[in-house]
Amino acid sequence: MAVNGRNWGGGETLWRDFTAIDLATGAYVVIATGALLYSSFRGGGVPAWPWLLAAHALIGALVLLAPRARIAGRVGRFLGDWYPMVLLPALYGEIGILTLSAGFQNDLMIQRLETWVFGSQISYRWIRESPSVVLSWGLHACYLAYYPILYASPLALWMSGRRDASRHTIFAVMATFYLCYIVFIFFPVAGPRYAFDSAHNAATEVWPARFAAWLLDRGDSWGAAFPSSHVAASVVATGMALRYWRPAGLALLPFTAGLILAVVYGQFHYAADALAGLMVAAVMIGLMQTAEASEPRRVTIRGYRVESSRSV
Repeated sequence: MAVNGRNWGGGETLWRDFTAIDLATGAYVVIATGALLYSSFRGGGVPAWPWLLAAHALIGALVLLAPRARIAGRVGRFLGDWYPMVLLPALYGEIGILTLSAGFQNDLMIQRLETWVFGSQISYRWIRESPSVVLSWGLHACYLAYYPILYASPLALWMSGRRDASRHTIFAVMATFYLCYIVFIFFPVAGPRYAFDSAHNAATEVWPARFAAWLLDRGDSWGAAFPSSHVAASVVATGMALRYWRPAGLALLPFTAGLILAVVYGQFHYAADALAGLMVAAVMIGLMQTAEASEPRRVTIRGYRVESSRSV
């Protein structure tokens, strides 16, 4: 069957229409499904695993439908490119279910690593030894900017007409998440929020700190600490924005820098988690330097305005 000049009946042609984000999403779903089935048929299993398996099947269907969506008009094109970002909160929520079913955690190993690298447990000591209201307010506000950073980077590129750059950014951010999530599934680390008692001082009473704690009490995923996907993904999102549209990247940079410090100061991650997240981000940004994106350039031909592209 031919649609817009594409033969959807031919498997070879259809395969060529899958993008890198489709393949990455499909690969992650396969790995997560394998982990789900393994956990479900051993020991205590995973609660409501058939529902999770059905959700994986639906995500797989979205991957298969994405190439068709991209030729179905503006809305379809947007959804075909953005569906992994739309699914992100659900994918993160599932991590907590899979890691809890593992029945073990590796916090002691990461705590020893933190002591070896930094000399002490910074995530425990910092907010207790430096309970600054101003510092806490600023850092926790940056922590709350996490999701705005993730979505603002590709959305700013998309809205400014840099569609290929936006797609590259979505791929880079989601590939970072998939890599972190795979580590979480097979190497769960609960993090200092679960390993240590909460601090109680002036720094924890400011509004952003209390709101961050309230959000995590209702939407945190156990076992998703090492490496810090907060750090890795926000740094990648900001780095891609700096590459493709510097003003957008510079606007995000202070919030990202604050978030890197906030995950440790707020006792959300070990300092070793943040360091590992920075290393993941550096690798991903380095890999993305080999990819090229193009931005639209309007050209007038005999009174008509058309779009071509040039490399950026």
